[in-house]
Amino acid sequence: MWSGLEVSRDNTVTRHPTDHPQFYLTAPAPCPYLEGHQERKVFTHLVGHNAPALNEVLTQGGFRRSQNIAYRPACEKCQACISVRVRVDDFKWTRSLKRVWKSGADIVGARLPPSPSAEQYDLFRDYLQARHENGGMTEMSVLDYAMMVEDTHVETLVLEYRRRGPDSFLTGTGDGPLLGVALSDQLSDGLSMVYSFYDPAYEQTALGTYMILDHINRARRLRLPYVYLGYWVEGSAKMAYKARFRPQEHLGPNGWVIVDADANITSL
Repeated sequence: MWSGLEVSRDNTVTRHPTDHPQFYLTAPAPCPYLEGHQERKVFTHLVGHNAPALNEVLTQGGFRRSQNIAYRPACEKCQACISVRVRVDDFKWTRSLKRVWKSGADIVGARLPPSPSAEQYDLFRDYLQARHENGGMTEMSVLDYAMMVEDTHVETLVLEYRRRGPDSFLTGTGDGPLLGVALSDQLSDGLSMVYSFYDPAYEQTALGTYMILDHINRARRLRLPYVYLGYWVEGSAKMAYKARFRPQEHLGPNGWVIVDADANITSL
């Protein structure tokens, strides 16, 4: 996928006469996952009528989307970030995951267009302050949040999670305060979870886990084989939860490989 592109030592990009988009390389910055490490990213823009097709190819090649940017790590001395996708049809329901799903039986996830709201932003701020107080997103304004949600040229959806109401079986929506939000892309082969957040004070169920399980069930109903979870980083406590959802596939030098429920790895 990189043929026709050269990244020079001074970080400039040379575009050769191909149909590939132009890629750029960021300057080194502190890694948010592994202390003492530096990260770099390669990225390109997702704009225009080709954006959905490009997003498909890049997501399947280990890229992630943020607004109209597709990026992936390009660190010089580290390859700890591993792209992960869950195999929907083979998904293993462990006892703990079944308990989480059962505890969220009164929660409804409503699919909406990618439009921001003040209620979403308030929940987003509460989540960041409770779970990622020192993270880079804590400075995001309401305008920044709006751009994160609606600045997209691909098929993007917002899922709002609320408690089940008396009319939920008719409306498909929940009732009461907003409990969680997931911003996701729908691809031809799966759902890609771009970002999610939830009420940190809600104790009835593990909302972060519940939303991933909900995506797996939605993908199954849509007959999509994968749910893309982004990057898993061995040694990072922030990413440890992703290993619970198995079997999954990891993207390596030779393509996607299957990691089964017993942590065995086989090539596709």
